[in-house]
Amino acid sequence: MTLRSTYNAIATVFGVGRLPVAPGTAASVIALPIAWLIVALTGSPFLLLFAGLLVNAIGAWACELYSRDKGEKDPSECVIDEVAGQWIACAFIPTHSTFGHTLLCYALAFVLFRVFDILKPWPISAAERLPGGIGIMADDFVAGLAAGAIIAVLAHLGLV
Repeated sequence: MTLRSTYNAIATVFGVGRLPVAPGTAASVIALPIAWLIVALTGSPFLLLFAGLLVNAIGAWACELYSRDKGEKDPSECVIDEVAGQWIACAFIPTHSTFGHTLLCYALAFVLFRVFDILKPWPISAAERLPGGIGIMADDFVAGLAAGAIIAVLAHLGLV
């Protein structure tokens, strides 16, 4: 495997970013069961948060190189940012829930994350303006934090 094929695979989540319709949404959907599995196997949402941060760092590197090759600021095929952001949002889901309640929380994390990622209210829009691979990843990082913060507040209030 060459360096180029490695960062292409990472940036596009093994080609998911090349889907003709809604590649970012597809990457977020793929991220959900993996997030659940990480928490289910380890019992630790902190490990999921760490995984999201790690993917964010690796994704910044891969997206920087991919975007240079494409000659574009933020190629639509770069969807590793959706995986990282979705995992960050999911790290705030309460772990003491029943299975059905947990599924509802993951659906809520998905919807909140996608809404923030698509609408890009401030400070998400400001993060997107950062340069290179960091900018490609940063808006989804902030969107994941925003979605996670809402989930944390709802959990604190006993609403999820």
